[in-house]
Amino acid sequence: MTLPPTNTMRSQAARLIGSPVTRTLSLLALCAAYIQGPLTKILDFDGALAEMDHFGLHPAGFFAVAVIAFELTASAMVVSGVLRWAGSLALAGFTLLATLIALRFWEMAPDMERMMATNAFFEHLGLAGAFVLVAARDLDTTDLTTGART
Repeated sequence: MTLPPTNTMRSQAARLIGSPVTRTLSLLALCAAYIQGPLTKILDFDGALAEMDHFGLHPAGFFAVAVIAFELTASAMVVSGVLRWAGSLALAGFTLLATLIALRFWEMAPDMERMMATNAFFEHLGLAGAFVLVAARDLDTTDLTTGART
């Protein structure tokens, strides 16, 4: 069996990865937690209030509604492409802040819970990094004076 030349493989991969369907599905996957989370909070608002109380965010009702609106709005920006760079940077910052609030592994006793929190902490750092890369790519392909894609 003969492998196709590198340029052919690269061209095929670029077509697949660069397709609008792949791009949209990838952006949806990147934003999945920021779509699922608010929907869960809407369906179980008492749980959302308890979550805000657990992390010391008061008034809990205000923060629950703000988080729901923020996550859904920023996700819509990322997926739709409307100010994608701004939505991506907002979600990157939100992710870093939420990670520092919720996954304080360095304060935990050395056990399985600490190991899981440590892993989740670094996974969230990677997620924030991915949002920064999406913003950088969007800024690279947008004329900031006209808003047109280049």
